[in-house]
Amino acid sequence: MKWYLAVLKKYAEFNGRAGREEFWMFVLINFIVSLILSIIRPLGLIYGLAVLVPSLAVGARRLHDTGRSGWFQLLVLIPLIGPIVLIVFAAQDGQPGDNQYGSNPKSV
Repeated sequence: MKWYLAVLKKYAEFNGRAGREEFWMFVLINFIVSLILSIIRPLGLIYGLAVLVPSLAVGARRLHDTGRSGWFQLLVLIPLIGPIVLIVFAAQDGQPGDNQYGSNPKSV
């Protein structure tokens, strides 16, 4: 839960890097909350809009950790192949040490 709240605190922070644990724990908790709130459709829609920007921000930071630009998130617009490529990128280990996007989140 701490990772989920950490992402929400960095609401619109697209700079820096996010480790695998931070990204995937946010995705997991976000999926569970979305699933529960989808029972009451208006709440699910409101929640989806509320976490849209934090989801994009943590996605960009995760791509930064692997040495890629956050703009790679646009790959999701390519049917079938795009989301698979993004999942592979998000599952990869981050670059060791510092890169152009900041310091390694594992060392912080």
